[in-house]
Amino acid sequence: MPAKIQIKRIYEEPVESDGYRILADRLWPRGVAKADAHIDLWAKELAPSTELRKWFHAETRDYQEFSRRYRSELESNLTEIQGIIKKIEVSKFTLLTAVKDVEHSHVPILKKFLVKQLS
Repeated sequence: MPAKIQIKRIYEEPVESDGYRILADRLWPRGVAKADAHIDLWAKELAPSTELRKWFHAETRDYQEFSRRYRSELESNLTEIQGIIKKIEVSKFTLLTAVKDVEHSHVPILKKFLVKQLS
């Protein structure tokens, strides 16, 4: 059975249907106390590198190029990512992020990458 992966902002209320909750940001979200985050795993390794994140926000906002570079980072960290996937071992999980524009962030790219790895 393929994994069900959802995407949410960490500022949304946690619900039981979230399943295993994974924060996929390199930086801890502003205004969220760790005790109140209700996360099962903070997977900084799944987030874009600091350099790529800064480039995307400061330089161009070119989402297609960002997507290409981020997928390349994910591919180059495949062994580490597979280790994270083995830790999860659940069929339903939610990728959490603090970004405002989730649709044009790293999270949809990550979701697609993980679906491919889990199938």
